[in-house]
Amino acid sequence: MKTLIVVIHPNFAASVVNKSWVKALENQPELYDIHQLHQVYADGKIDVLAEQQMMEKYDKIVFQFPFYWFNCPPFFKQWLDEVLTYGWAYGKNSGYKLEGKKIALAISAGIDEQEYGETGKYKYSMDQLTSPFEITFDYVKADYQKPFVFYGVEKKSSTAWVEEGVTRYLRFLEQL
Repeated sequence: MKTLIVVIHPNFAASVVNKSWVKALENQPELYDIHQLHQVYADGKIDVLAEQQMMEKYDKIVFQFPFYWFNCPPFFKQWLDEVLTYGWAYGKNSGYKLEGKKIALAISAGIDEQEYGETGKYKYSMDQLTSPFEITFDYVKADYQKPFVFYGVEKKSSTAWVEEGVTRYLRFLEQL
């Protein structure tokens, strides 16, 4: 079964890393379906029913986005708020439609990995910073996976580094 990759990037045209990931995924249409939220919903109005029906079709779902201001793009938060509804994703008689589905995050982070954590400049680890996603997907009984994070994008934007990110990302997806 294919993996659904939900891309949430507010400035995809200017992206380097996320764009390279999508290009690599497009070369394997038998394995991955790509859903670009900002392209599908350019007006910012999410078709909740369509999104829910799409989510139900996949056993593996990856949310891909750049990490900035130590969080996800706002459109992803809007998506979570609107799509993970009571009666569909959770709650009495909901059927927990995401139950058992493997859910993961694929994050491009501008900062180097050592800058995260107790001894780093930013004090918190990526696991700590992404814990709200883990809690959210645990709450709806999905099988939340440890996120894929590609660090150091700001300082290491060479072609070789970006290609390394593609290789690592594809390996992560194969093991999901």
